[in-house]
Amino acid sequence: MINIAKCIFALAVGWLLAADNASAQTSKPTTDFQVRGFHLDLRIQVMTMPALKKFAQRLHQNGINTLVMEWEGTYPFEKHAVIANKYAYSRADVKSFIAYCDSLKIDVIPLQQSFGHVEYILKNHRYKALREDQKDYSQVNPVKEALCKALFTDLYADLISTHTSRYIHIGGDETYLLGKSPESKRKADSLGMGRLYGDYIKMLCEVVVGLGKRPVVWADIALKYPDALKSLPKETIFIDWNYGWELDRFGDHGQLMKSGFEIWGSPALRSSPDNYFLTDWAKHLNNIRVFIPQGRALGYKGMIMTSWSTSGIYSPIAESHSDMLDLHAIRRVYPLSGFNLLVDAFFRAVSSQEAIVPADFVTDYASRKYGFSEAAATQFWNALKLAPYEVAQGKVTRAGLTVGQLKDSAAAALKTFRTLHATKNQAEYAHYILMANIRYNYLVCMEVENALNDQNFDKKQAAALVMKLEALNTTEVDTQFAKLNARFLFPAEIAEEARLRNFRHADLLARLRKMTRTP
Repeated sequence: MINIAKCIFALAVGWLLAADNASAQTSKPTTDFQVRGFHLDLRIQVMTMPALKKFAQRLHQNGINTLVMEWEGTYPFEKHAVIANKYAYSRADVKSFIAYCDSLKIDVIPLQQSFGHVEYILKNHRYKALREDQKDYSQVNPVKEALCKALFTDLYADLISTHTSRYIHIGGDETYLLGKSPESKRKADSLGMGRLYGDYIKMLCEVVVGLGKRPVVWADIALKYPDALKSLPKETIFIDWNYGWELDRFGDHGQLMKSGFEIWGSPALRSSPDNYFLTDWAKHLNNIRVFIPQGRALGYKGMIMTSWSTSGIYSPIAESHSDMLDLHAIRRVYPLSGFNLLVDAFFRAVSSQEAIVPADFVTDYASRKYGFSEAAATQFWNALKLAPYEVAQGKVTRAGLTVGQLKDSAAAALKTFRTLHATKNQAEYAHYILMANIRYNYLVCMEVENALNDQNFDKKQAAALVMKLEALNTTEVDTQFAKLNARFLFPAEIAEEARLRNFRHADLLARLRKMTRTP
């Protein structure tokens, strides 16, 4: 088992060190960013107001002048109060936060999804006439312009009443249901998908301009349908989000560059394949290393770091065939409280004309922040990036590795984190141990689940599997999670996170224990 873990360790280290040393394919930087921003996703894992203000202060201290707030259901709309969820802030809270950010000279841009990713609005039957699909509530019907215009004019006006920014981010990304309804399909068949998307985005942008603000739009769909760019107001700003891929991933990037619109860029510090049981640290550091200098070379006016708490895809929880009770987030990620290293990497990259070198940055960070020696800092970095692979349907996404081998690699990383002793910022360092522990526990559960799914499984094996599950320190993990996030998340959220994080473990344990009982 130890030899296997060492082999995995060597494989991952060699592969990722090669990625570290690869040079960014960019030209010499030609400009600096006027907009240096951070995006906060409050769709799940709603930060407490003291945590929000503390984070804003940290942004200010590190030269960040913009904060994109994806309030979603945490914003207390007045005319549309049904949209607010159980964690919604009060209007006094929002105004106080905006005033605080204004005092720090941080521009708070509200992000109001207005096309796709609007499940949290459309799940309410008040808005059922706006749905593109009556089973998948993720997107409005772009042909229902009058109804959508009325709704989003109300929402924008409300946001303007509490925010001082000259921008409104209207979303517009990942509109996967385009052309799904009969009305949309007819327009797409007649005029093309670009017109279907572009006419609706034009309407939204014109509403924003009419309210005296500048519209900001994610660029992925406009890249896919470049004819959508032709009739938009000149005030429109596009954000080219790139989490580690070629510029032409969504379409002809050259068309966007020639469009004449102002463009900002956007990397990510939490995105796919990250989930509660996996963080691909090396991927995000390389994304920062490559894309921020690339944005400078391209002449982007801004750079906004995104931080996604979930994928934005939901599974409905229904009480009947015709009524949905709630939405379940498909992917949950460890809270932002555990990612100070990546946040600081962004600060460094966005304020410097030189690209970061991930290995150098991490070892320097570990030395400064945790008091590690050079050797210990290198151990920390190697453990941090060890075998960042997913498990899908019982199989590891990296060919040639088994779940058991992946579990051994997680055990090796956890051992390293526990062996290293931080002499400074112990509470921050404790997040790495906790995340590694969560990953190890998860992989033990996956190993047990695979044994249960094996066609040769016999109930006589149940007792041994129960012992494996009972040996996991899930209660200790829950206690530590609550302690580390006590001021960051609301108590009810912490309890909900624990329930969802432990669901597989609890379910497997209950099923297997039942098999061990004498008939």
